[in-house]
Amino acid sequence: MDHPTTSLSEVHRSVPIPKNAGIIKRIFAFAGPAYLVSVGYMDPGNWATDLEGGARFGYQLLWVIIMSNIMAILLQTLSARLGIVTGRDLAQACRDNYPRPVTFVLWILTEIAIAACDLAEVLGTAIGLNLLLDIPLLLGVVITGFDTIIFLVIQNYGIRKMEAFIVVLIGTIGICFGVELFFSKPVLSDIVSGFVPSITSESLFVAIGIIGATVMPHNLYLHSALVQTRLVEQTTEGKRTACKYNLIDTTVALNAALFVNAAILILSASTFFKHGIIVTEIQQAHELLVPLLGTAFAGTLFALALLSAGQSSTLTGTLAGQIVMEGFLQFKMRPWLRRLITRMIAIIPAVIVIAIQGEEGSYELLILSQVILSLQLPFAVIPLIKFTSDKSKMGEFANKIWLQILAWIVAIIIIGLNIRLVVNTLEEWFSEVSDSIWLWITVVPFIAALGGLLLYISLPKFFRKILASPEAAPQKVEYTELHFKKIGVALDFGTTDSAVITHSINLAKQNNASLCLFHVVEGVSGQLFGREADDEEARRDKEILDSIARQIEQYNVPVSVSLGFGNVPKQLIQLSRACEIDLLVMGGHGHRGIKDILFGASISKVRHALKIPVLVVQQ
Repeated sequence: MDHPTTSLSEVHRSVPIPKNAGIIKRIFAFAGPAYLVSVGYMDPGNWATDLEGGARFGYQLLWVIIMSNIMAILLQTLSARLGIVTGRDLAQACRDNYPRPVTFVLWILTEIAIAACDLAEVLGTAIGLNLLLDIPLLLGVVITGFDTIIFLVIQNYGIRKMEAFIVVLIGTIGICFGVELFFSKPVLSDIVSGFVPSITSESLFVAIGIIGATVMPHNLYLHSALVQTRLVEQTTEGKRTACKYNLIDTTVALNAALFVNAAILILSASTFFKHGIIVTEIQQAHELLVPLLGTAFAGTLFALALLSAGQSSTLTGTLAGQIVMEGFLQFKMRPWLRRLITRMIAIIPAVIVIAIQGEEGSYELLILSQVILSLQLPFAVIPLIKFTSDKSKMGEFANKIWLQILAWIVAIIIIGLNIRLVVNTLEEWFSEVSDSIWLWITVVPFIAALGGLLLYISLPKFFRKILASPEAAPQKVEYTELHFKKIGVALDFGTTDSAVITHSINLAKQNNASLCLFHVVEGVSGQLFGREADDEEARRDKEILDSIARQIEQYNVPVSVSLGFGNVPKQLIQLSRACEIDLLVMGGHGHRGIKDILFGASISKVRHALKIPVLVVQQ
């Protein structure tokens, strides 16, 4: 039984698609989600990596931007297809398919990525304010804490108005850099030379930063939810049409982002690298553009584009944070509060670094934020590829073999570059410290744990079965006829519920027994407040449980419902004892043996605590 929650419920399926309309009207109706996503590909973090790449290495890393954009189009297309076909965003799909501990760690990693992205937006907006209005950088960082108001105002006008606002900002950025390129007069042959792949140990860090700034992990979660704002016909043909038009939307929007990123690097190469100037901060780039290009207008355009990039990324970052929290935790928070918390997480390190190191420290912080994004990227890319290649989820829309190969090549490139970066960084750290024991105690185990998690989510299902320990055969067979009068049914609103309910109804009819439906509200509110929890999740779960009970009563089976709050195994044990059941039916999620130890197992804890039979049902 699928969980009925929807992505971005306020605007879910709110945009109608015209029927029997021309191709232009249909393209326009589907256009929008990819533009909201594309602003993440031209945020201030991209500026930092592109400016440094162009100033240090000329046009050498232009091929990295092009390659990153091709990778982004592929991955964002898969993300959109996942949302259209399954009706689940990437965060919800992870929650549906991985054990809860794994889901929780993936959520933490995604939140770190969103905070890193927001850090770039904070610094970019503050620098833009500093360049345009001469506001001190530290004060500008503090001012960015109040841009939540902008998000609230725009959100009230609906998703289409928000998309239109973002397109205006993107247009502003594109026009500004188009004019800047005209002033810089780059040599075409030099630009073409940047299309040839080449990488050095010195340029690796910046190259990985460019990839992290271009293919952003939270955008994969965001896109899979935004495409569900369209009122798509839930038929094979309707989904196929939606996939086709979203591919057009993605290609056009991300090529616009490619133009901006390439323009920044080309501008930097043709202006700074040409004169042997190494840019160490965005403000320095702004100041040098005026004398090098010979017009004060160049500096104003640069600052205006930077401010537009920071604000547009702020809006989409808020949506991504909302989607990730609701999808992974099924916990809904007011958008302004969610935005404020995320922004505070980003503002605190920005204030500390700027106060200690000044404006130069802000630039280094921008570069670091993009590397963090790149390191988190595999944990979003691999589940996306696996889910969209699974025929049981995607049906005829599952990735073809050639597309799977292409997607895995992209994943291997990302993982390979990240491994090289981690190894180089560790070697540097070990060479700089006299006593490396603390690195072995803290950093190395942490990296090893992340490597183990990456390996786990990468393994196909048939390899995971190797980890399961074989069950021992019974030594003696005994038969006792059992009769059950009250049967407990544990539901988690997941994929196994249908099988659990079917077995329970059959057992109830065979034994003339009644059913007790159990569900545990395990979100943040349930964990903190227990039975005092009265949030949207608790109310919604109670409504779902009551709905299931009414449907079961149609089969002439007596049924009652009970909600638990907090820890799932403990609550199921308490509910079973309180209802005095003599059989408990639960859904199994396919992991056992070593994986029970690694990821936890509700079934084992419940089975060992209760003195009644426990029936485990697989989907």
